[in-house]
Amino acid sequence: MAVIAAGALTVTGLVSTAQAADVNNAKNAGFESGLANWSCSAGSGATVSTPVRSGTSALKATPVGQDNAKCTQTVAVKPNSTYALSSWVQGGYAYLGVTGSGTTDVSTWTPGSTAWTKLSTSFRTGANTTSVTVYTHGWYGQSAYFADDVEVTGPDGGGGGDGPGPVIPAAPAGLVTGATTTSSVALSWNAVSGATGYKVYRDGVQATTSTGTSATVTGLAADTAYQFSVSATNAAGESVRSAAVSARTAKPGTGGPGPAVPKHAVTGYWQNFNNGAAVQKLTDVPADYDIIAVSFADATPTPGAVTFKLDTAGLNGYTDAQFRADIRTKQAQGKNIIISIGGELGTVRVDNDASATAFANSVYALMQDYGFNGVDIDLENGLNATYMTKALRQLSAKAGSGLVITMAPQTIDMQSTAGEYFKTALNIKDILTVVNMQYYNSGSMLGCDGKVYSQGSVDFLTALACIQLEGGLDPSQVGIGVPASTRGAGSGYVAPSIVNAALDCLAKGTNCGSFKPSKTYPSLRGAMTWSTNWDATAGNAWSKAVGPHVRSLP
Repeated sequence: MAVIAAGALTVTGLVSTAQAADVNNAKNAGFESGLANWSCSAGSGATVSTPVRSGTSALKATPVGQDNAKCTQTVAVKPNSTYALSSWVQGGYAYLGVTGSGTTDVSTWTPGSTAWTKLSTSFRTGANTTSVTVYTHGWYGQSAYFADDVEVTGPDGGGGGDGPGPVIPAAPAGLVTGATTTSSVALSWNAVSGATGYKVYRDGVQATTSTGTSATVTGLAADTAYQFSVSATNAAGESVRSAAVSARTAKPGTGGPGPAVPKHAVTGYWQNFNNGAAVQKLTDVPADYDIIAVSFADATPTPGAVTFKLDTAGLNGYTDAQFRADIRTKQAQGKNIIISIGGELGTVRVDNDASATAFANSVYALMQDYGFNGVDIDLENGLNATYMTKALRQLSAKAGSGLVITMAPQTIDMQSTAGEYFKTALNIKDILTVVNMQYYNSGSMLGCDGKVYSQGSVDFLTALACIQLEGGLDPSQVGIGVPASTRGAGSGYVAPSIVNAALDCLAKGTNCGSFKPSKTYPSLRGAMTWSTNWDATAGNAWSKAVGPHVRSLP
């Protein structure tokens, strides 16, 4: 998340996210036949005629008590294959996921909506996997959710799904180049309906193949121009090739570890897009922020390689050259600028050795190219602790001891040391800078004392941080992540005074709510917010209050 001899052409990080592939392997995917082929826990599921997304029926499932209204279907699949999993949902909290994949089981969720919303993720089956369990569920104490039009799209597993067979796919569109190094060029393109793979051509000769929408061709000569094209393939045949694009490999760049992170630090996410928050240049970010996480790398569905491109148009003409210069300016002021991977919609698959190497190589290439000081892991759509650990250790070996590594798991990801995020953090404890858990968009959660706490309170922040502190992380590796304003997240905003009270409770044992930790943690790292842009929209009220308070901790 291997140095190759000149002239060798390989792909680092094959795509595992399925495109619109052969068939929809789910049965009764639109619930038109009631609950046939589906099983719902505790009698929680029923079909309804309104609301429906298509057809005449949809699923309604209602959590009651300790039941989360889980509905499942066993779906026949092929081994070593990639599938796209999606469903349309409405109503209360809704989750969609898969178990039994034989590789990394994935899930995605939404805190609820009044209109139909599409949940999407993907998975790859293991060498011996012939069936998986697809599920939806709600959340304890929340309202009923609705689901419709479930899809498990990929090679025909032989179970008789709802979709047709393949035809020869169309030529890929949207081929673009991404990050370049002295010996590699990253490529990405749009998904093609019906494609199960792609062939990548360099100067008219096939260089490699990919099972998804991006690849990084390596082993190229430095400062040399190449032409690339790509075709789509499936069981029916190969498409014509796309229009060719040109790319020149780079000269060796600079970048890597920079200023030391302060004992107590404030992290802020900087938006490389305009979503209604204040548009900023990096130099507009206040000095109260010690770590600035550039959000986000252009994370394709490929397990491994990532790229980054500045959204100049969305940022009111902010140029790439000025962005690079501003990175150096902030670093000269003692700030660390890191690249964030993931976000709500970003999906990166690091679930084997090749993709771990691809991740490390591509992130390090971005560090060399732009001068980033490290990486932030903000994956909200599945994480494999074994291979993400390998990826981050490979990156550390390349970048050296000053590498900054931050993580931003959701609250549910840090409820137990058995979780993949928690395991990853503990696996890299010797090189980890800070885990800034997102204390928002989560609803009620368990604290370290086994009690349930509602988000938005001092107790919620302290009792959940306690799980990480008692679970093995050093206090210097624990930060409190909150929205900068009421517009920064769907739920969970707390006033800066509440954040400061929680910091005092954990670090000094003062200003606690009903929950008080068994001891104090004076070396607690600090706080994080989404985002510097939403903070600026609110007059930088968050950073003006929390920044000085973090610096005043013991």
